[in-house]
Amino acid sequence: MTDTTTAQAPAQESGLVPLPTATARALILIGAVGTIASTFMSWTWTDEFPGDLTVYGYPAGLQIIALVAGLFTLLHGLALQGVKPLRFLNPAGATSPVFLMTLSGFTVCWFTAIAIAVDLGGLANLDPGAYVAMVASAIPVVGALALPGTTLKDYITKSDQPRPTRLGPLAERLVLTAGTTIALIVFTYGIGIDDEDSETFIGYLLLIIFAVWSATHAGLLDRYADIGRRHKGFAAGLAFLAAAIFPFTQSDDHNANLGVSILIFATVALGLNIVVGLTGLLDLGYVAFLGVGAYAAALVSGSEFSRFSGVQFPFWAAALTGMAASLVFGVLIGAPTLRLRGDYLAIVTLGFGEIFRIAVNNMDGSSGPNITNGPNGISQIPDLEIFGFNLGVPHDIGSFTLGRFANYLFLMLFVTAIVVLVFTRAADSRIGRAWIAIREDETAATAMGINGFRVKLIAFALGASLAGLAGTVMAHVNYSVNPQPYKFADAVPPNSAFLLAAVVLGGMGTVSGPLLGASLLYLIPEKLQFLQNYSLLAFGLALVLLMRFRPEGIIANRRRQLEFHETGQLDIPEQQSLPEGTIGAAKATKAGA
Repeated sequence: MTDTTTAQAPAQESGLVPLPTATARALILIGAVGTIASTFMSWTWTDEFPGDLTVYGYPAGLQIIALVAGLFTLLHGLALQGVKPLRFLNPAGATSPVFLMTLSGFTVCWFTAIAIAVDLGGLANLDPGAYVAMVASAIPVVGALALPGTTLKDYITKSDQPRPTRLGPLAERLVLTAGTTIALIVFTYGIGIDDEDSETFIGYLLLIIFAVWSATHAGLLDRYADIGRRHKGFAAGLAFLAAAIFPFTQSDDHNANLGVSILIFATVALGLNIVVGLTGLLDLGYVAFLGVGAYAAALVSGSEFSRFSGVQFPFWAAALTGMAASLVFGVLIGAPTLRLRGDYLAIVTLGFGEIFRIAVNNMDGSSGPNITNGPNGISQIPDLEIFGFNLGVPHDIGSFTLGRFANYLFLMLFVTAIVVLVFTRAADSRIGRAWIAIREDETAATAMGINGFRVKLIAFALGASLAGLAGTVMAHVNYSVNPQPYKFADAVPPNSAFLLAAVVLGGMGTVSGPLLGASLLYLIPEKLQFLQNYSLLAFGLALVLLMRFRPEGIIANRRRQLEFHETGQLDIPEQQSLPEGTIGAAKATKAGA
């Protein structure tokens, strides 16, 4: 046994690049320092490239992103050297987190150099700092490839991490506070990148992807999620506090407008998550319920183009009207169709979504009754006024001026909190357990006494009413409603395809999953303007990759994660003879564990 271990030791210490481990660790540190130093040099001679990378001693644009990547690589390198305060970054000293982190700086620096050459017309436009960045960022990759690993798969495959010891309640709350602060900084920086500066946003995405990938392999995200589950209320409060602070970090009200749109999109996706994620019903026309709520609120909000122009409900009444209209349509559509299953139900809901769009397009007084003003829609919807507070007027709070969209952002935070509360309470209730039973096996659930039709109808109606609530706010934010946005698939969200993708991408059956998925699907097309004509292709490819490598979504529900990643059988040597009953006892022990 000792001889076998000794013989295998050199193989475990070898890497793809034949260098001693000490040299490999030194290369990681040297390359990280070089990458950081290069960001204080000029990368190009002209300021025509976004971000103005011409200044010595002052990083800007993609240089800041490369600086952060180099700093993270340096921290991982110091953790490998045994610096105690940094051991939490990689407790097991695994190879894959370090390698993935080195790729962040490498991809950002090389992408920047290539982008400069392509945009400005040749390598002659690169200053010495760009060449230093390219060479320096490649050195840590070489060093990481010299760390233990026999194939390239070893460098991108998650390895086992030691189970962390629990921290005290105060320390865990501090960790949650730090994590929320970092998330706010990252989101604020990303949303603040100019819409025309697609190169900087691509570099930002590259850094985020590899940093999150590395943190996942190091077990940091799993540990953070465990802490969040033990302090759900505190974590949720921090998330809403961070969202409330966001408007005070922005000087441009356009970014607050993006925040409002993301929250509307995310809230509707969370309502769809009740239908798809909890109940397992494939709804391809869900965006129609958003439209029903928006049109119902627009009709009673005092617009001169409304069929009922003399009627102006207060916000709470308009919101209840939108919710009630969507609820009624949810029941009317669900009652005759929810006895269908699978693809048949999907086809019927897809048809409902198209029927709604065509119907409101024809209700113009000539092709049909004069209710929705046809393709022109209902415009000039007045801003909301709540308790004498006009959301359309900028307001000063101390030295900060909150514009119109910042005001609506706070309103949407309140609406999102209501939807999150309804979702969590419903999911943890008796009806929520019935939804999950229907999703897992409707036949078995019915055999156990669950009224499948009634349970599914409740889910359909509740999801529709939540979408109607979000539609009420959307109508006032956009000043108008028209049939154009309510398609099954379009280059611009929200539409049914993007809503479904947000749920699947983020993680079905979770609260934070659809919120994250909706944020990504709305923000990325907004910042990468050149992809708008290919957005459907891009998000289709993203879904294919997601289904291949992480079918449970970015933020996985534990039940679904176990379904998609079965642990397999016991590792018992085939040729080893075991006493009778040993295998059964071993399996029983494993099941109990």
